[in-house]
Amino acid sequence: MSKILVIDDDVDVLSAARLLLKRHFGQVDIEKNPEKIPFLINNTQYDVVLLDMNFERDNSSGREGFLWLDRILDINPQIAVVLITAYGDVEMAVRAIKSGATDFILKPWENDKLLGTLKSVLEARQQRLDKADGKATKSGNLPNIIGNSPAMRQVFDTIERIAETDANVLILGENGTGKDLIARAIHQRSHRRDKPFVSVDLGALSETLFESELFGHVRGAFTDARDDRAGRFEEANGGTIFLDEIGNITQPQQARLLTVLQQRMVTRVGANKPKAVDVRLICATNSPIYQRVAEKTFRQDLLYRINTIELDLPPLRERVEDIVPLAEHFLKQYRKQYNRPVNSLSPALVKQMQQYPWPGNVRELQHAIERAIILARGNTLQPEDFFFSATPAATEAPFRENLQLEDLEKRAIQKALAKFNGNITEVARELGLSRQALYRRMEKYGM
Repeated sequence: MSKILVIDDDVDVLSAARLLLKRHFGQVDIEKNPEKIPFLINNTQYDVVLLDMNFERDNSSGREGFLWLDRILDINPQIAVVLITAYGDVEMAVRAIKSGATDFILKPWENDKLLGTLKSVLEARQQRLDKADGKATKSGNLPNIIGNSPAMRQVFDTIERIAETDANVLILGENGTGKDLIARAIHQRSHRRDKPFVSVDLGALSETLFESELFGHVRGAFTDARDDRAGRFEEANGGTIFLDEIGNITQPQQARLLTVLQQRMVTRVGANKPKAVDVRLICATNSPIYQRVAEKTFRQDLLYRINTIELDLPPLRERVEDIVPLAEHFLKQYRKQYNRPVNSLSPALVKQMQQYPWPGNVRELQHAIERAIILARGNTLQPEDFFFSATPAATEAPFRENLQLEDLEKRAIQKALAKFNGNITEVARELGLSRQALYRRMEKYGM
């Protein structure tokens, strides 16, 4: 019984959309004139608005699309807005998603893909509404990921909101924070969950192996190419490809990867005919990728392709509440693996663990627990069973607080943007501003 509103200045697009969607949804309304949007959404509780990015007055810049996206979300922030855009306007659609849109589709669309996108958007919207009402969502807790700190609850909430879409995701975070686990959790929550999840460590690929590993090769393409071989993109077809350490690839590699992402086609090394691939892209890096863009060592256009949604994983030192649950989890795992009688953590050890900065994050904690269980002399782990590789004093950087009002305002906006992963509607609500006022401040501070 979902209600869909389609806004487009092309009557053929409107007719095709209505003919397709009315067989699957309770109410499908179409409108050519965007000026009627406020009246329509004030008088009907639509679940989804399919919004064209360009109208007759302004046929290519997308300015009207951004204007009407803002108006829709100002009137009803609960409406899911899915953008209709031409293939060449994908970068514009990515910007719009960061401004509050839920997803986008390319026209001319494939009917199955449009229906799948709308189904995913509606399910994600219902989960958000249920959560706001205090109801349990269908997905429950994320498997294999431990954390109940506010920072991790925000990560889990974002995963639930984005998983069912096909939006590209960039996961940022220090080494050892669990970026691979987050990527798998997104895949397991997506409509691609029954298709392959293919993980590639780009940092381990040499320049000569890069194309062959990712895109495949044909027999005879080079000395050791004795058979045809599919690359990782082909192996992930229909599913998800996870490109870890994407910040480490060279500029020639960046250019080749960007071409594949733009065309959604791969050409095996030594072949001439490209093959279409349908993958959900998740990338991760621990490098300062925005700094690299500023230094012109990482392509800005590639960054735009991969960071439709950004997830910034907090380091373990910023989620102290999770240290003991994680330690107890690893304790149970390794005492069973090594058949050791260790069953608890001493209070002195817990205090020391919570004060230690964990530069290697969860991975360092895991290895520390494993080592301590092997070497422990008693049933309870003590501080002397641990080897801490650094001290808090050695890792804490000096901090001088700046109390200038403009700096405080800028920091508040930056924190809210990080908290809500760039969702302008949520950021504005958190800061008590209108979307227009927030945009003015972001422009003022060059954000």
